[in-house]
Amino acid sequence: MANTSVSYQCPNCSAPLSFIPGNKKITCEYCGTEFEVAAIEEMFAGKRELAARTEEAQAAKWDTQNAGDKWSADEAAALKALTCSSCGAELVCDENTMATECVYCGNPTMIPKRFDGNLKPDLVIPFKKSKADAVAALKKFYEGHYLLPSNFTANNRVEAIQPMYVPFWLFDSSITAQAEFRAEKIHRYETASEVVIETQVFNCQRAGKMSFEKIPVDGSKKMDDTYMESIEPFDYSELVPFATAYLTGYLADKYDVPAETCAPRADKRVENSAISVLRSSVKNFDNVDMQSSAVVKDVGKVLYALVPVWILTTRYEDKPYTFMMNGQTGKVVGSLPYDSGKAFMYPAICTVILIPIIYFIASMIL
Repeated sequence: MANTSVSYQCPNCSAPLSFIPGNKKITCEYCGTEFEVAAIEEMFAGKRELAARTEEAQAAKWDTQNAGDKWSADEAAALKALTCSSCGAELVCDENTMATECVYCGNPTMIPKRFDGNLKPDLVIPFKKSKADAVAALKKFYEGHYLLPSNFTANNRVEAIQPMYVPFWLFDSSITAQAEFRAEKIHRYETASEVVIETQVFNCQRAGKMSFEKIPVDGSKKMDDTYMESIEPFDYSELVPFATAYLTGYLADKYDVPAETCAPRADKRVENSAISVLRSSVKNFDNVDMQSSAVVKDVGKVLYALVPVWILTTRYEDKPYTFMMNGQTGKVVGSLPYDSGKAFMYPAICTVILIPIIYFIASMIL
């Protein structure tokens, strides 16, 4: 965890260190180890620098001012906002799109109104997978799930599947990362009278500069973040400049989470990735634990993009089940019900099959 303060602890036992008035050295009151004042200053200088850089990192802000662009008068006039009268979800589509069913709750009632007050996306990944592809992928997703209720697949409203452009904020960042690791080499050997375990402890410091491009964070409250991250990755090399023509025949979700609110999630993804890279360089040790870290953004740029997703919400025994498919790669995620009868039956069948086999083997041995 990145800290903004430094705790002076004994390098041997990790107990708190404190200077006792009248002493020329700093003594650990728990293990009795003595340290020169200069040695302690040098030992903790790096930790103080990390703490200072961590505080600087927490104060750094992403540049979200230039994410997205203003709609032109003609583009805004050609767009409509549709509000579901049942769940209140707000969807955006062009004037030629007829939405007959809300993809969130399945309600067929939509009330059109003029679209206004929304940033224009910078980029878009056009749909590559068709409705037929989505239906086929969903049916394939069911395969191999032996506990799936038979009625679920037989009565599933597969044709209700809908394509939607989901709003994403894409964060670019160049960062400077530092981390300190406690690494151990453990040597175990035996003598005639005892088992000896020797542990060598090393203080490993790593630092480096890294660049991250298009760190994705979805900008919709209604979209499940776990699902959206599960259908990643998208191939961002296929991003193209946004044009309203890409919305023709599709629904588009209006972002309701601003880039500033999404920034902490982007920061966490950058920090975890950077620390993982530094951690991977600490090799040939038996144990490695991170002691402190600091990740400072040198540059932070944000883009507003739409990515393609196929969505299906269906019900089984009055419980909703949602599936999502990456509209570019075809990756499917979702939750499935299970048949409790099958869950009981399959172990019973396996037991019935195994008993004669075990009896046969036992009789051969005897």
